[in-house]
Amino acid sequence: MKRREFFRNGFLTTLGLGALGSASAWGKEFSTNAAQAKNIIFLVSDGMSSGTLNMADILLRHKEGKPSQWIDLYEKNLVKRALMDTASASSFVTDSAAAGSAWGGGMRVKNGSLNVGPNGEKPVPILQKFKTMGKSVGCVTSVQITHATPASFCVNNNSRNSMADIAVDYLKLRFDVMMGGGLNFFDPKKREDQRDLIQAYQQTGFDLVRTKSEMMKTKGDKPIMGLFAGDGLPYAIDRVNNPELREKVPSLAEMTQKAIEVLSKNQKGFVMQVEGGKVDWAAHGNDAPALLYDQIDFDMAVGVAMDFAQKDKNTLVIITTDHGNSNPGLFYSGQANRNFEKMYAVKASNEWILNQIKPGFSNSQVIELLESHQNIVLKEEDAAAILASYKVGSDGMYNPQNLPFMPLAAMQSKQTGIYWAGSNHTADYVELAMFGPGSENLKGFMKNFELHNFMLQTCGADASLLMA
Repeated sequence: MKRREFFRNGFLTTLGLGALGSASAWGKEFSTNAAQAKNIIFLVSDGMSSGTLNMADILLRHKEGKPSQWIDLYEKNLVKRALMDTASASSFVTDSAAAGSAWGGGMRVKNGSLNVGPNGEKPVPILQKFKTMGKSVGCVTSVQITHATPASFCVNNNSRNSMADIAVDYLKLRFDVMMGGGLNFFDPKKREDQRDLIQAYQQTGFDLVRTKSEMMKTKGDKPIMGLFAGDGLPYAIDRVNNPELREKVPSLAEMTQKAIEVLSKNQKGFVMQVEGGKVDWAAHGNDAPALLYDQIDFDMAVGVAMDFAQKDKNTLVIITTDHGNSNPGLFYSGQANRNFEKMYAVKASNEWILNQIKPGFSNSQVIELLESHQNIVLKEEDAAAILASYKVGSDGMYNPQNLPFMPLAAMQSKQTGIYWAGSNHTADYVELAMFGPGSENLKGFMKNFELHNFMLQTCGADASLLMA
């Protein structure tokens, strides 16, 4: 078959879509004799390659003397484990919007779309379905609450970039707990239409919280919208090393704990999504300190979910990722252990480091900054190359879009042993783990869109809510 004909005639079938890419086939394999779940906690470390998972585990074992929560579940054989594909309707390599929509809408959609199918289909997003069943629902994330992954469980939109519109959609949906970053999409000073969504949420009965202390104090007697940063939250490594951020910005585990506390008051149960969204951002930037410590931040949220589920006995916990990103790994050398140990004492992400460098910095200042915060010792020529990447505009300010993430990562690799395959998403099959009622139905390999019906059937949803 010619290549052009393959993509015209066979691409959707090759991806396992069939005509519409629905989850209909999965329903035939689901055992109705399995125990039903009252609650679901769906945890996704966005953009987590397998190397990210295992390096975080190595770091924790040798820095703190304990395994990661996720790998510990495997060691103790507490979860069912599978592989999952990650394709979208338009590519073997998905973006987060299409990957999340496979779960949220039960069908594959084109990259960039949120629950809008290749032929314009608009399946009802899964949290709306669970809301009609009387359950409390919500999302917590380390990126904007309007970002692709949380939005994929909530809304239909032709473009993941329509975050200002998604903020308005959330006002109408009135989900029970939504927390993360993204204040800029609610602030009239930052919105193009200058609409004051902060006031709109407050006037329509939301508890709008902006700090960790405000989050902790909220009682959950009305819908909660938590907005803890203008865009994404700071990287975990930067938060824990900054007293002001530590005081103001909650960790993913703290948001998860609060969300469970509020949502679990509903006698009919709850469904929530927890996203470690900045794992993906760190992978795009080849930012090893940010990547590993945000993965650990996510892992702590896994621990919170598992603590609740093991006591509750009625909760299905799903732990996965939507796709790989950049495929980082620890590579062999005679000093592999010693090199990786540099990650034990880092105090800042590459992003934070690069944002401290201003026009006029000397080579020695750059060298001192890296050595004091990351124990990375640059050569004079490396420091000069970093400085050469800073572009000064007509207003005298450098363009942050030109920050030299990749050159710095390449320099660090020689000293940490952490290397990267690229700086974008991959088509890897990914880890999928489940604990609790319904997990016995997990087969060894699943297509991503099959999780939609899986979750609904696990909670005993009416057949009318399933994808046909």
